[in-house]
Amino acid sequence: MIVKSLTIKNFRNHSYLTYDFFDKINVFVGDNGVGKTNIVEAIYYLSLARSFRIQDDKELIKKGALQAYIDAKIFGKNLHRIEILFSLNGRKILIDKKPISKLSELSSLVNVIVFQPSDVLIFKGSPKERRSFLNISISKQSNQYLQLISDYEKLLKQRNNLLKQDSFDGDLLDVITNMMIDISKQIIDFRAKYINSINSIIEKIINALSSEDDNIKQAKIQYLPFVELNENFVNNAKECFKKSLDTDMKHKSTSVGVHREDFFVTINEKNIATYGSQGENRILAIALKLAPYFLIKDSDKKPIVILDDVFSELDKKHQNKLIKFLNNFQQVFITATNLQIKSAHTYFLRKKGE
Repeated sequence: MIVKSLTIKNFRNHSYLTYDFFDKINVFVGDNGVGKTNIVEAIYYLSLARSFRIQDDKELIKKGALQAYIDAKIFGKNLHRIEILFSLNGRKILIDKKPISKLSELSSLVNVIVFQPSDVLIFKGSPKERRSFLNISISKQSNQYLQLISDYEKLLKQRNNLLKQDSFDGDLLDVITNMMIDISKQIIDFRAKYINSINSIIEKIINALSSEDDNIKQAKIQYLPFVELNENFVNNAKECFKKSLDTDMKHKSTSVGVHREDFFVTINEKNIATYGSQGENRILAIALKLAPYFLIKDSDKKPIVILDDVFSELDKKHQNKLIKFLNNFQQVFITATNLQIKSAHTYFLRKKGE
């Protein structure tokens, strides 16, 4: 899967830009503030219909403009055109000139992996960030998982709304809770299998990214389900929700479940969040973010890779290691203030007036 072309109008700080792209490595080079990240942000939006930087789409519209526009051609098994129009009243998304009826139509067509500087903190950050990584990565492989997460979140909202009432129907709460448990069993199964898959390849990625000075001999992701998945799962899950009911009623929110789960990563059998150096956290974070690429077997559905300002934090040895590793991917987009890669297609951005 590759982006063949991209046109943006009134998107972020850009009035108009248009590019034809190539497979393998594409690099945007320019000073800070020229809008390099804004371009890859538009590419990422093609996958999930959301930015990896902000929540409100209105912020994507150039200041002073009423509308913004993304127009891209994506090639996988076939060539498709994606158009996204942003206005102050909402957005409109078309695939091959036809409006989509649900966002899964877009996410099933385009897959994008992004690594940005803040991802270095993924192991030390909130569990929400790690769950988001899992949910997005697995959803890209399975529409069933995406539907399970959607169904669970609807039930969670219903349960929380009940808990907010001064007096609620206990039988209805039990029904909703039992439905959540049934869905949770499937979600945990997906997550456990996915993490096992990453564990089967992550050390190879780390070895490719590490230099001889690094001391990462062993790495493993440890999944922390809210209830262990075994023959007693349903009963144990019911007991878990039962024990938390007083707390849930007090805080008017559901305190246990797959929406609270987490994972952690160990290197050399020690938790990287506690014992890992900044360099080790960076290598592991890059490896984790790139791992999903190798779990997708269909070459036409392999993700597009975005590396936003990654090289500035790497020394020359690790830069060379990463550049060599990037040749494994079908298409990569890199942003940098100063980077030369012989085999890459480089696009220079300058401030207006220069």
